[in-house]
Amino acid sequence: MIARDGWSMIAISLVMTLLFLFGALKWDKLWLMILAALWAALTVFVIFFFRDPERTANISPGELLSPADGTIIAIKPVEFNEHLNGPATRVSIFLSVFNVHVNRIPTDGTIDYVKYNRGKFLAAFNEKASLENEQTEIGMTTTDGHRLVFKQIAGLIARRIVCRLEKGDEVHGGERFGLIRFGSRVDVIVPAETDIRVAIGDHVKGGETILAKLMAVSEKISNKNTTGQNNVEL
Repeated sequence: MIARDGWSMIAISLVMTLLFLFGALKWDKLWLMILAALWAALTVFVIFFFRDPERTANISPGELLSPADGTIIAIKPVEFNEHLNGPATRVSIFLSVFNVHVNRIPTDGTIDYVKYNRGKFLAAFNEKASLENEQTEIGMTTTDGHRLVFKQIAGLIARRIVCRLEKGDEVHGGERFGLIRFGSRVDVIVPAETDIRVAIGDHVKGGETILAKLMAVSEKISNKNTTGQNNVEL
């Protein structure tokens, strides 16, 4: 299956391949044949880049799916996140040109906001890219009341972010919602107490890999009570 955003680029590269091939055969020109071969190679690459495999999302309550294919390059504490209204953890996924670039919803819930931010085009694996690069930031509330944020971040080569979400959308884990062209990064920002299920260097698949598990309300209450008892004992 091919992502719909790729069909126009595939068509253009295929037409160019056929035109140069026709010219090479008609006028017997080697340079036209070389150009036809180069366009053919580009066509194959574009088809490969825009592949969109079917994925099965099997998650338990509270679990978050990876929104993208790629490699975990950072798991960092965040002092304060406005949407979460408290401390958080950021998990960053780097997508190389060889990864599937279709992005997927991490879990069931409602979209609270979609915010596009213009910015730089630093290499996607650069730590500053999370804050300074061009990006689309999406805030959502899960069906059980948790808040989280995920970002589509442009990279050094990426120049187009596609996001089909709007405020108020009801979404489901594993659903496609957009893509980023030609090398990029996706960040997921979750509450600080979230159980992160991946480590730096892990390879993840969008819509399949369990990225983290949000803490249930009962667990939060239990932790608060335990903390309170410990404080009393001290």
